[in-house]
Amino acid sequence: MPQMDQIAFLGLGHMGTPMARRLLAAGHPLTVWNRTAAKAAPLVAEGAVLAASPAHAVRDAEVVVTMVADPAALDAVADEIVPALRPGTRWIEMSTVGPDAVRELSARAGESVTVIDAPVMGSTDRAAAGELGILAGGDTAGVEHVLARLGTVTRTGGIGSAAALKLVLNSAVIGGVALVAEALRLADALGVDGDTARTALANSPLGGAVTRAFAEGVHFGTALAVKDLTLATKAAELPAVEAALGHYLRAAADPALADADLSRAAARIRTA
Repeated sequence: MPQMDQIAFLGLGHMGTPMARRLLAAGHPLTVWNRTAAKAAPLVAEGAVLAASPAHAVRDAEVVVTMVADPAALDAVADEIVPALRPGTRWIEMSTVGPDAVRELSARAGESVTVIDAPVMGSTDRAAAGELGILAGGDTAGVEHVLARLGTVTRTGGIGSAAALKLVLNSAVIGGVALVAEALRLADALGVDGDTARTALANSPLGGAVTRAFAEGVHFGTALAVKDLTLATKAAELPAVEAALGHYLRAAADPALADADLSRAAARIRTA
């Protein structure tokens, strides 16, 4: 039976909460922190301990997991927790922040702390079921049993390699959703029956993007899509991705869509 490490989980958003719940259900002593403390209430009711600050969350932790929104949020959390980490701590960074942020984080943590680069593929439904695709860069020794509670691991290489691949994959998926929405806009303009066009696209090489464009019961906010595509377009010249980014920026400017699932943005792109 694997050891039950003391885990600190920081970031209880749409993805972080079901992930933390799986670790708690597996029997790990779990301390949690979230910028909005009220979001931790369900986990506290199930046995987690709420920390007053990021530093308090990690001071006794053997494993730290961060799942925050963007590089700025990760940087702010790191400012507080790096001085409080114990030597030998393993830090699993699971946010989508890009390879530069992860490598900088590893350097800041120092040689006494092992940073594992482990962003995830999949939405809230897979997080709850423990069926995420976990891209893992760096040395995962000692945290395999923790990652296994959350999904299936694909090793990608050194630190930062997983964060880089995550941007590649997200750019393709998010861009594909925008392309599907545009294709359906074209179908509407040409008088093609919408259901017929959707079925034909679903049976084409774009089938996965069609599924995501119409997904229900999942959540990946439009503002997060903007963040991911922005990171990607800063790394390389990507005209098609930049065009998709423009779509999502316009959708995210609507307060009703910024935190809404990507599928809502796809519907806006189709009719804009």
